[in-house]
Amino acid sequence: MAVRGIGVDVVDVERFAATLGRNPRLASALFTAGELAGAGGRQRPARSLAARFAAKEAVAKALGSPGGMRWHDCEVLTAASGAPALAVRGTVAEVAAARGVTSWQLSMSHDGGVAIAFVIAEGKDA
Repeated sequence: MAVRGIGVDVVDVERFAATLGRNPRLASALFTAGELAGAGGRQRPARSLAARFAAKEAVAKALGSPGGMRWHDCEVLTAASGAPALAVRGTVAEVAAARGVTSWQLSMSHDGGVAIAFVIAEGKDA
């Protein structure tokens, strides 16, 4: 596999939580129902949502930050092992395919009031 792009993003958790608090509809605009739901069906805490937002931003950066991509077309999933994974469709999948991206690597973390995500977009060797 060849690296087609990399992206990284950091989010201030407190500022992100305050933004969500000021605009209650923003969470559903940014995240799918699956991303919002945490253990027991409760909404994920702000630090987890901030990391997921950072992942979506990192995906956009790995793809060269093109305009027109929809937030819900990039979804952060949690594998049975607990590892994060990405599902792309629609506008994001179209841009990824045009750039030769066939798979993704994702790492996320949050600590000390900051959430971070790092994405590697991979494709077949030329």
